[in-house]
Amino acid sequence: MNDNPDQQGEAHVLDKVRRHVRILVDIGRLSAEITDFDRFMSQVVVQISRAVEIHHVKILRYRPEMSDLLLVAGVGWKDGAVGTATFSPDLRSPGGRAYQTGEPVSVKEFGEEKGFVRSEFLKEHGIVSVSNVPVLIDGAAWGVLEVDSTTPRDFSEDTTEFLTAAAAMIGIVLRHAARPDQEASLMAALAVAQKREVLLREMQHRVKNNFQLVLSSISIQKRRYHDVEAHRALDHVASRITAISLAHDQLAAREEGQIVRLGHYIRALCSAIRQQVDQVDVDVECDELESSIDRALPVGLILNEAAMNSIKHAFGAGGGTIRVRLVGGIGYGEARLTVSDDGRGIQSANQVGSGLKLMTSLARQIGGAIDQQSDESGTTTTLTFPLMS
Repeated sequence: MNDNPDQQGEAHVLDKVRRHVRILVDIGRLSAEITDFDRFMSQVVVQISRAVEIHHVKILRYRPEMSDLLLVAGVGWKDGAVGTATFSPDLRSPGGRAYQTGEPVSVKEFGEEKGFVRSEFLKEHGIVSVSNVPVLIDGAAWGVLEVDSTTPRDFSEDTTEFLTAAAAMIGIVLRHAARPDQEASLMAALAVAQKREVLLREMQHRVKNNFQLVLSSISIQKRRYHDVEAHRALDHVASRITAISLAHDQLAAREEGQIVRLGHYIRALCSAIRQQVDQVDVDVECDELESSIDRALPVGLILNEAAMNSIKHAFGAGGGTIRVRLVGGIGYGEARLTVSDDGRGIQSANQVGSGLKLMTSLARQIGGAIDQQSDESGTTTTLTFPLMS
């Protein structure tokens, strides 16, 4: 019997690495043998659970139309969670940060690491420690692979590397499953559309990569500075970048160019805003309108600016509601975006200074106009703009 602690430790590490390699081989076999994608995912999480010796594992898919991360496969969770449970993609969520930055994110113990919020879902299951890696397709994040522990755990580099390798294999299967039917690709009627979709998808991947790099840089800067005002400013910048990123998620190819479905975009952006704060509800109603991305981006940034201003200044500890309305058919080919809150109104000139100037400038870029009204019952910001140039 070997009583040397160092040698025992080395043997344990070696056994763990061997187990990781063996299970990666098993996952590779699954990818070749199982043609049902959902069944493959459900088998993969079981294998990952075995490898890292953790009972709770999940795969989250980002849904651009909802701006959330949906639990699409998992083990260890309560009945009904798979396919219904959703998580925030923002930087305060470990899974959201991994998705947004395209980098692994681990939390040894919630409560001890600033900058992260434990979701109600994780609290319900007693999760105190998590490790996340992004699932990438062509370098752009599709979603997240996460392992969750009910006891504090300092995830080792070996574990992170195993999860990264497993996520890469999931990404390969995803890419293969997304390929168009060979017969369909031969049809002349679909060839042009497919080529356009491929080019658009490639452009979106590259743009998404750039957004991930910028958000990762912001995350690094937050760790360097401890000043509350600096963090608030960086969070504001991150929210604007997220608004732009969401617009690119909604891109669709048309004969006339790159089109954004404004209704989908507004709902996704409002969902992202709602997930960033507690005690504030966001009520959304949208007509199904379309616009060029050059026009949609300023609309989204104006919405983000108005909503963030309400979140920062309008409500007390009891919170409140922000109402967002997008209506078409106004005047001659115009649309109207209204962002209103039931807060305490604008109390000082500082609350409207740079924010209103930015919104006015953005509206001018698309030939629109901003109007802002405020009293003790709340503040309403209205953007009227032409849908097409």
